[in-house]
Amino acid sequence: MRKHLTAVLLGSGAAALALCLGTATAMATAAKTWTITPGGAVTGSAGKTTLLDTTTQQTLSCVSSATMATLKTGSGQTNPIGNITSVTFSTCTGPGGLKFTVTTSASATTPWKLAGNTFSGGVTHGKITGIKASLSGAGCSATVGGTTATSTGTTTGTYTNSTGILKVSGGNLHVWNVSGCLGLINSGDGTTFTGKYTISPKQKITSP
Repeated sequence: MRKHLTAVLLGSGAAALALCLGTATAMATAAKTWTITPGGAVTGSAGKTTLLDTTTQQTLSCVSSATMATLKTGSGQTNPIGNITSVTFSTCTGPGGLKFTVTTSASATTPWKLAGNTFSGGVTHGKITGIKASLSGAGCSATVGGTTATSTGTTTGTYTNSTGILKVSGGNLHVWNVSGCLGLINSGDGTTFTGKYTISPKQKITSP
């Protein structure tokens, strides 16, 4: 009888432990959800943007930049919360005043993905993934991507509900396939992109 009672108690304890572990695992893996209002098609405009080579400390700057994206709408949304379908840069110059043309991979068929990580005080911290771009100027060309010559890159950023501004910085961007450029940039150099985009129409993004 005592052995039977012990077996029942041990069995019940194991079942309870399994239930607790299962619940904890489910809670740990539950996807964060987002509420986006109004969502839909948006545009973004920025003034000066910069791409800094963190090895040589050389900077490529552009007078202005524009973007187009489509955001999910309503509550219960999961990542990615938006697709960036166009990113353009105008009047770009590098070291010594060298003029550059910047072309990005963002399109309807190869969108850059916008994802949220955390939310607090009206500010969403997130990231943009899938980034690829090419730079070309007189006697200098390169591509921008991730940590290898064939991978796409990521930038981090914040979106503030009260201002409608998306600030982009950080990430794992590197330059690759450098041709010419007089050693001002070199393949494998890490870079930091910085830009501040005003989003229209202004969005309200929250997460419970």
